[in-house]
Amino acid sequence: MAKDDETNKKIIALTEHQEQLYERTVEKLKKENVRMTAQRSAILRYLIQTDTHPTAEQIYAVLGGEFRSMSLATVYNNVNMLVQYHLVKPLKSKDDAVHFDFNGEKHYHVICTRCGRIVDLFYPILYEVEDFAQKETQFMVTGHHLEIYGICPQCQRELSQEESKN
Repeated sequence: MAKDDETNKKIIALTEHQEQLYERTVEKLKKENVRMTAQRSAILRYLIQTDTHPTAEQIYAVLGGEFRSMSLATVYNNVNMLVQYHLVKPLKSKDDAVHFDFNGEKHYHVICTRCGRIVDLFYPILYEVEDFAQKETQFMVTGHHLEIYGICPQCQRELSQEESKN
């Protein structure tokens, strides 16, 4: 495994902070008796490193050539296992595909209603809403979900160009 792990580090370089997230996630999986295969490690590293919220097909397109034994089914099985352990979140987008987001740090999503692009938004002040909701309602709050919709800068430019042609 050490050789495979070194290969994965070369394929998918992580920042120091991302490497710490990776190590903590591997420890969680080991506590659940989940074996870290080379493919699983590469998929996890890729999900931690990317901010594009890829589909299983996109993950396979990036990593499939690096592993002879990796198939699209391998990717689906691994991301679904990561979802099961609440380490990755599935996201729906305008393209009707399921996109995957590493769940390492609390954040929200801004989604383009035109092209479906998903962008992470870190806004810690909103996390206080859980405490507020608990105090106001006496609920034992276990989490919350917020998505913001709009038109991304690229689509705004395209729309502007279309309008200027007319």
